[in-house]
Amino acid sequence: MLRPIRILLALIIAAAMTAAFAQTSEFFNEADLIRDLGYMEMEAEGPADQPWIQAIDPTYIETTQYAKEGPWTVCFSNAGVNNPWRVVGFTTMEAEVDLHPNIGRFIHIDAEGSDNKQISDINGLLASGDCDILIVSPNTTAALTPVVETACEQLPVIVFDRGVNTDCPVSFITPIGGYAFGAVAANFIVDELPEGGNVLALRILPGVDVLEFRWSGAERIFEEAGINVVGAEFTEGSTANTKSIVEDYLQRFGNIDAIWMDAGATAVAAIEAFEDFGAPYPIITGEDQQDFLLKWRDEGLTAIAPTFPTYQWRTPIIAAEMILTGQPVPERWTLPQPHITAENLDRYIQPNMPLLHYALCGCEDMPGFPERWGGR
Repeated sequence: MLRPIRILLALIIAAAMTAAFAQTSEFFNEADLIRDLGYMEMEAEGPADQPWIQAIDPTYIETTQYAKEGPWTVCFSNAGVNNPWRVVGFTTMEAEVDLHPNIGRFIHIDAEGSDNKQISDINGLLASGDCDILIVSPNTTAALTPVVETACEQLPVIVFDRGVNTDCPVSFITPIGGYAFGAVAANFIVDELPEGGNVLALRILPGVDVLEFRWSGAERIFEEAGINVVGAEFTEGSTANTKSIVEDYLQRFGNIDAIWMDAGATAVAAIEAFEDFGAPYPIITGEDQQDFLLKWRDEGLTAIAPTFPTYQWRTPIIAAEMILTGQPVPERWTLPQPHITAENLDRYIQPNMPLLHYALCGCEDMPGFPERWGGR
């Protein structure tokens, strides 16, 4: 059983160590880590069968100043549709738009993973004057902060998925967060790792707040537990890079006992590297992507899947309608963040869906499911 409270107490006791750690990680914040682990223990407000409209410990703010007659133009500046998680998420968002007849136009611009393009995209949307509200999923945190602040001066802004270093958006929508994701996975490894075992951390990209939070929280837990982390490498979300990195570490160290990942899209590639090398399967963390869940079940892996649910892509559209009709919304809209364990694994396996589909899309009741998401 996972014990986030155990980690919470350990962090409080080790506050002196935290000060030294914080000097080496600009993304680590003890108070935020404790908050997120506390959120994991709280019940969310709202209907249990609709986690995309639930909120944990919300503070509501008035939005009457933004109310206006429809139909509206909702604009979305997207960091990218450049990995399976984002493809599933954006498909879910488009389906949510279809449920809101007051949205007359939905303008989506794909930044293709480029800070410069996204900044230009947002400036173009602002200059057009077409948008009644702007939704932003930032490519990276610091780079997008200034243009988001500029946008806030002109129209209501919603930020989700990844954050920015400003509180000017009307609402910031996020699952519990990267600290909880990283801590759940790290705690599982600490519990399962044989004494003296080697851990390899696989990351995607630097400079994205949610990913940095995942690693800084996990790194903190590994340090306290005295875990031997032999490396922390960036894969850029590439299956080829993932396999190459894992094979290199297996050659260098002879055995890798656990793989911690800040995102699970390439978890199966990591497992296949062990198969190709003839090494025993590691303890591994992944996400709710079908290929990983099936591999986990079929091979009896020792695994866990913290999630960053793709149902969060529904919430900004719901929030946009609430804001444009003057309804209060949570200033920080914190959504539940389940994790998948061996005990509940079968609940999330969906044989009718593509291998790259994410189980926590919250899309099963939406128009066009499952075909719209590539299912049958």
